[in-house]
Parts: sequence; C-alpha cells; structure tokens
Amino acid sequence: MPLNHLLYFEHSSHQEYLKLKARVEALQRSQRNLLGEDLGPLSGKELEFLEKQLDSSLKQIRSTRTQYMLDQLTDLQRREQMLSEANKSLRRRLEEGAQATQQQWDMQHGVGYSRQQQSGHQAADQNEPFFHPIECQPTLQIGYHQQDQITVAQGAPMSYMPGWLA
Repeated sequence: MPLNHLLYFEHSSHQEYLKLKARVEALQRSQRNLLGEDLGPLSGKELEFLEKQLDSSLKQIRSTRTQYMLDQLTDLQRREQMLSEANKSLRRRLEEGAQATQQQWDMQHGVGYSRQQQSGHQAADQNEPFFHPIECQPTLQIGYHQQDQITVAQGAPMSYMPGWLA
C-alpha cells in the first residue's frame, strides 16, 4: 500500500473519530439536560425546545401506559367472562348431579313422586344447598369429662393447661 493512501486513511479515520467523539459528547450533554442538569448555559430557545421535547416524551409515555392499562383491562375482562362461563357450567353440572342424586335417593327410599311435582318446595330448594340427612345414630360427644378440668398446684403459677396435658 503506498504511503499516500496510508496517510489519507489515517487522516480519514482521525476525522471520523473526532466526529464520533463530538457526537457522543453532544448526546451526553443532551442527556444531562433532559435530566435537568447543566441547564445554565442554555439559551431561552434551547430551554423551550428542551421543554417541548420533555412534553412530547411525557405524552408518549402516558399514551403507552394508557394503552398497556387498556390491554390489561381487556385481558381481565376476557378472563372474567371465561371464569363466569366456567362457573355457570359448574353450577349447571352441580344442579344436574343434585337432581340425579335426589332421584336415586327417592327411588331407594320408595318415594313415588319426583322433585318436579313438589311445586311447593321447589322455590325453597333452589336457594338452599343440596344436603340429605343421614340416617345414623350420633356418637360424637362434645365437651369434657370432670377428669379433664384444669388443675392448679398449690403455690405454683396459674396454669391454663388441662389436667391430662400437665
């Protein structure tokens, strides 16, 4: 490579470096200005331009935020609709299961009429959950025996533990 071409290449590269360096410094100064720093040397027109830039940026940010929130709202409404439909489906299945169980119970206990014929009880049945009484003898005893009473030893600090725990 001839020396002329090498010198031209070095000169061109140096010029490009100086342009890039000046551009980086201008961008850094602009960034500081946008952050509210180093505003003293700016003229009135430069400050107005900076204010317009900030207003424009704020409008864009608010628009983006509003769109994001609207997208979230739409997604939540769609999920609410899906959950509502699933809830209706489950309620329908529960009612069908309750009717089938009632019919089986009626058949097992010799009841000769169906729930549709019980028009007097139909309105009350729709508002009450589906439960059937169980035919059994209750064996659960609630309470405690005399031996389970709280005991306090003479001279000891008061204890709230039952006797069987002490």
